[in-house]
Amino acid sequence: MKVLIIGSGPILIGQAAEFDYAGTQACRALREEGIETVLVNSNPATIMTDPGVADVTYLEPLTVEVLERVIARERPSGLLATLGGQTGLNLAVALAESGVLERYGVRLLGTPLSAIQQAEDREAFKQLLLSIGEPVPESATAHSTEEALAFADRIGYPLVVRPAFTLGGTGGGVAGDPEELAVRVGRGVAASPIGQVLVERSLAGWKEIEYEVMRDSADTCITVCNMENLDPMGVHTGDSIVVAPSQTLTDKEYQMLRSAALRIIRALGIEGGCNVQFALHPDRAPTDDPDAQVPYFVIEVNPRVSRSSALASKATGYPIARVAAKIAIGKRLDEIPNAVTKKTTAAFEPALDYVVVKIPRWPFDKFAAADRSLGTQMKATGEVMAIDRSFEAALQKALRSLEVKGQGLLWEAPSWVSSADPTEFIDKFLSGAPTDDRLWRLFAALRRGAPVDAIHDRTRIDRWFLRKIARIVRFAEDELQGRTPTPALLRTAKRLGFSDADIATLTGMLSEDVRRLRTQWGIRPVYKMVDTCAAEFEAVTPYFYSTYEQENEAAPLPGPKAVILGSGPIRIGQGIEFDCCCVQSAGALRDRGIAPIMVNSNPETVSTDFDASARLYFDPLDEESIAAVLENEGTPVPVLAQFGGQTALNLADRIAAMGGEIAGTSADAIALAEDRRRFHDFADALGIPQPPGGTAESPAEALGVAKKVGYPVLVRPSYVLGGRGMEIAYGPDDLARYFRSALEAGTGRVLVDKYLRGKEVELDAVSDGRDTLVAGIMEHIERAGVHSGDSYAVYPAQNLLPAERDEIVELTRRIAAALPVKGLLNIQFIVESGRVWVLEVNPRASRTVPFLTKVTGVPLVSLAVAVALGSTLADQGYARDDGLWPEGSLVALKAPVFSMAKLLDVDTYLGPEMKSTGEVMGVDRTFAPALWKALVAAGLAPARSGKVLVTVADKDKAEVVPIIEGFHWLGYEIVATAGTAALVRSVGLRPRCSPWRSCSTSTRISDRR
Repeated sequence: MKVLIIGSGPILIGQAAEFDYAGTQACRALREEGIETVLVNSNPATIMTDPGVADVTYLEPLTVEVLERVIARERPSGLLATLGGQTGLNLAVALAESGVLERYGVRLLGTPLSAIQQAEDREAFKQLLLSIGEPVPESATAHSTEEALAFADRIGYPLVVRPAFTLGGTGGGVAGDPEELAVRVGRGVAASPIGQVLVERSLAGWKEIEYEVMRDSADTCITVCNMENLDPMGVHTGDSIVVAPSQTLTDKEYQMLRSAALRIIRALGIEGGCNVQFALHPDRAPTDDPDAQVPYFVIEVNPRVSRSSALASKATGYPIARVAAKIAIGKRLDEIPNAVTKKTTAAFEPALDYVVVKIPRWPFDKFAAADRSLGTQMKATGEVMAIDRSFEAALQKALRSLEVKGQGLLWEAPSWVSSADPTEFIDKFLSGAPTDDRLWRLFAALRRGAPVDAIHDRTRIDRWFLRKIARIVRFAEDELQGRTPTPALLRTAKRLGFSDADIATLTGMLSEDVRRLRTQWGIRPVYKMVDTCAAEFEAVTPYFYSTYEQENEAAPLPGPKAVILGSGPIRIGQGIEFDCCCVQSAGALRDRGIAPIMVNSNPETVSTDFDASARLYFDPLDEESIAAVLENEGTPVPVLAQFGGQTALNLADRIAAMGGEIAGTSADAIALAEDRRRFHDFADALGIPQPPGGTAESPAEALGVAKKVGYPVLVRPSYVLGGRGMEIAYGPDDLARYFRSALEAGTGRVLVDKYLRGKEVELDAVSDGRDTLVAGIMEHIERAGVHSGDSYAVYPAQNLLPAERDEIVELTRRIAAALPVKGLLNIQFIVESGRVWVLEVNPRASRTVPFLTKVTGVPLVSLAVAVALGSTLADQGYARDDGLWPEGSLVALKAPVFSMAKLLDVDTYLGPEMKSTGEVMGVDRTFAPALWKALVAAGLAPARSGKVLVTVADKDKAEVVPIIEGFHWLGYEIVATAGTAALVRSVGLRPRCSPWRSCSTSTRISDRR
């Protein structure tokens, strides 16, 4: 049997790494059953598209036309589409409706097409629920603004708009008046593939509860996990703080909603996993009737694995995607062994003896001017998960995992400081729409003495959660603030989840002193196993979380082992590609007979799968947690820090300082490359050409450097990833403004160097300190000044002269040997007028490592692991005299994908700070078709005719003329704004003036957006 699996494509807000995890599990689960798997996906940064995960992998755009060609070539007998997010689901429906599946005799496996259509079509789903007696909010389906307004006239406002067949709430939102409703419906109809939205009565303020449910073909159903959103209805589940299992439901409420979830999955006929979302009335009114039900409504059903499925899988240890894949090929739940206990089956409902808290990770540190309010359209790029024995401890551990610089438990925004009165604070900061910093607002309100009832009245957050958060605040203020720690006090603080750093701040000590006292008093974390069954059966899974109790269930692993530092939550600048590198490094360690130990806090990814490593510690990636893991493992354990992005890299020097062993490139070499001034001096000493400039610690120093080298200048902080805080300054005012944000974004000095408008090229290499292999040189289509993560990159470089290529390789070898690098190395160069300048050196995995590995066949991560453990490139057979891996016959393009539609008020202008959330890959034998495939995969394939709006800054006008002429000769109509229109006329073309900006006025486009 051969099965086609549809992937989910690029990482977007609303469709992220959880589907890579699900697809990878599915491929492995089917191969276990002897089924040949064929995968189609366009994302090079995932484990799913690694060689060996599927039997055959097509790195192609996810379109009906491409899938039909693959089906015609491979002739699969089945199609599995419920593991590829909304992309996979929509494509399965399109393939069925276009007759492709019938034409080639392909059967849709698992959940039938009718169930997908019924769950995703808002009107059909509503009618199904009514037919089985399940309550739904008053609603109407609409295909136009007029239909929606007619419904609003009947029931009033506020209303929620939910587009059909979309993910992450795309196109939806809350409408409070006719004007807002018209805008929401217009966007929702445009976003929906079937042009349909559901307009329903808003249940904002009700509790939101989710159930993950499984069903097989024999109609056996179980609930894997139920989860409660701390945030009430009105905030998308992807933007909500989520707790598992539910904490505020009575047993009667839990069983009522569980029974409803099972009725729904049975009525739909879903075979596999399913997510059901409920709204539950927040206030239980006293009643004389003991059988009276608390009102609830069914909100939504996802007939596929979802981001909640990934969270439920990691929270319980129950591999939902793996089980769903086996159900899809006809297995029953009682025939599928529980991979965790090896004794029970998948029909055994998980039981939890701990609390799980998920907190989303938003991109607003990148987009300070964006609309930070949260609603029904998701805005988070990723999430963290924490496990502990109490809600308070899990919440604080999740806060530590977020990795938002300076935003710990005690953080407050500057604008809050002047509002000392609790009532005033609630009125000003907790009465409007929820925002990404609402948890810190709750802490701040409680610190000011705000009553729980007053906060509940404004936020509708359940009083149970508010009392638990208040307990954290009260303990910090009444027990820790200004006190000298005692053993009892310190133990209680640690059991409540307080970090050493927060205890130190509150007690006036240093973190090292708190750790020393803990060690002296024997207050150490122990590790408990995630076993799916609350210890009822002995488990074999190597999946642990830390807590402050007595019995330690994680005895040190015997034999050779190494710790891999994961990359934490998905965020702009540090995405799924680093998780891919971590998983590859675990596989490379296993191949060498070394047990990989993974530390990570991200529930969405393959690296936190229960079988991705020999042992998984699900804990924050900070100094305290890593020190505890190393102590628990006993003997000195090598730590691999070069695969987990900036998160892991920033821990290297602290691990070395505490006596840990950094495998491969040393902590000092990493620090040398990351510290702008140290590297600047290092490169000068080696005679490495760099753009002229210097480092600065104050605005005055920065202005002095800029005056010396001339504007424009590039401002770059130290120890950052994704171009955080980087900007191009065209004058002193720009520089003064950008310098402060750069200083805040990084650590230490800021580099101010001349902005060279040349061609940017990038490479990934691996070095053993003596020999260096450049796997490939990529050329950016955008010139220098656009972050490499936002640039189209083509391999092999198309416009490099042989002498330039030779110089790039030689500079790489000199830098690698001098640092010295023992592992991976990423370098970015600028080539201008035949000269090569070194722009940046990163002694770690980069976001292009998975891309380059797939297109060149050079196993970069595997080589880096071998070198880090003492091998050489020569030992591995990869040492070359010329230092450059030969170019193959294919051309590959990496294209960025953006999620701007989800983030309002974000400037789409691209610059040195990265803004893309994911990437796709186009591969062909020549450049043009490879570029076209990349554009199609990114959803940016241009229309073959139409209008092109051109508006260009004065400094760029000379360069845009050939582009305008090219569009004209291709038959496009040129529409231009005032200044650009004059330029177009000057080359003999007749532009049409933009309707947003008259050719005779200076109205900005944004004014008429």
